Amino acid sequence: MRRLVLAVLAMLALTGTVSAETYPAHPITIVVPFAAGGPSDAMARILGERMKQSLGEVLLIENVTGAGGSIGVGRAVRSAPDGYTISFGHLGTHVANGAIYKLGYDLVTDLEPVVLLPSNPMIIVSKNAVPAKSLKELLEWLKSRPAPPTAGTAGAGSGSHIAGLYFENVSGIKLQYVPYRGTGPALNDLVAGQIDIIVDQTSNSINQVRAGNIRAYAVTDSKRVANAPDVPTVDEAGLPGFHMTLWSGLWVPKGTPKQIVAKLNAAAVEAMADPAVQKQLENLGLQMPPKDQLTPEALGAWQKAEIAKWWPMIKAANVKVD
Repeated sequence: MRRLVLAVLAMLALTGTVSAETYPAHPITIVVPFAAGGPSDAMARILGERMKQSLGEVLLIENVTGAGGSIGVGRAVRSAPDGYTISFGHLGTHVANGAIYKLGYDLVTDLEPVVLLPSNPMIIVSKNAVPAKSLKELLEWLKSRPAPPTAGTAGAGSGSHIAGLYFENVSGIKLQYVPYRGTGPALNDLVAGQIDIIVDQTSNSINQVRAGNIRAYAVTDSKRVANAPDVPTVDEAGLPGFHMTLWSGLWVPKGTPKQIVAKLNAAAVEAMADPAVQKQLENLGLQMPPKDQLTPEALGAWQKAEIAKWWPMIKAANVKVD
């Protein structure tokens, strides 16, 4: 019996090795936990299109929305650890949600990090009907409202929601949050004048700003965004220290063979090194991660550091969703 067990284990180990060597053998699914048309969806499609050149297989985008992205992440967590399901996420889905939702999974122990992806600062934008022309005027206008101004988010724990909480902390303004299934739909309502503001990803709002459909006041960084040089930083505009960068990453289910993780990492790193891809991402206001931060280990360490940074603020705000 002992020899039989050892033989079975050896066969399983050999099968795993062969599978990793022949990976991928069919299309790969990237689960994007937000609606199509938003910034996460756009980044995943740009990278997926380039990664297929390295991997030799198509990368399909599956938009699984709801609960601040936690449903989509759960879909990936419960998938087979074979490299054919990738979890795309960011600060909201893979950090903040752990402090807000009863997830049924652990964001650190139930996922294997693959690679850190481009990030972007947030940008404070309003509907055009808001009379303010500068950030200081916007703050005065928001404070003068008889009822809390409405702020669009992609749901509790999303990047736009965390940014809104941070904005409240540094400005003293209370907001009424309006949740959507993604910042794409939230932006549509901002353009239509249905909500007052969004503290949004620069990559999501910048084209509407350029088109004159919404008004931008400041980016949440210490330096201006290269493709929007006329938008001041929060330090320049009168809200110093309100710095926040929404980073993204790729993960796979726990137990995925290391050889497969390495192949996915290499494909993503190669994609981000492609000048054509860099141009597309930079046009969205995204900033490439440092080269020394492109390992799976670096993403894992960064995720844990971000949990330590943001969870106390989120819990202090008593943001809870069952």
